[in-house]
Amino acid sequence: MRNEYIPKALKEYRKKNNYTVNDVSLMLHERSIEVAPKTIYGWESGQANPSADMLLTLCEMYNITDVLAAFGYKEDDSFFHVTPSERALIESYRKHPELQKAVNKLLDLAVVRKQKPAANTK
Repeated sequence: MRNEYIPKALKEYRKKNNYTVNDVSLMLHERSIEVAPKTIYGWESGQANPSADMLLTLCEMYNITDVLAAFGYKEDDSFFHVTPSERALIESYRKHPELQKAVNKLLDLAVVRKQKPAANTK
């Protein structure tokens, strides 16, 4: 299924950054990604879609931080935004399992533990 917001958003964010299509092509070339200006016009007109990796590269170049919102996806109750500092905390937490118990206690977190399967009592 095509997302009709992608072409519009790509063009809008390119212009917000004061980039021409040729600028974007050259910036991609500097990243060793060869994309002709004609291809970029195709993405912005909806004639073609960039790959997921290319879309993320363009988001980085265009300073798009909330990718879901930029391309028309609405947040629902099961989704919440993680800030860059929260992401850094999570990554540090995962890198230091020896500190996790202390952090959990400090923050008064109830940790859900996987239950061990019950022993077979035959």
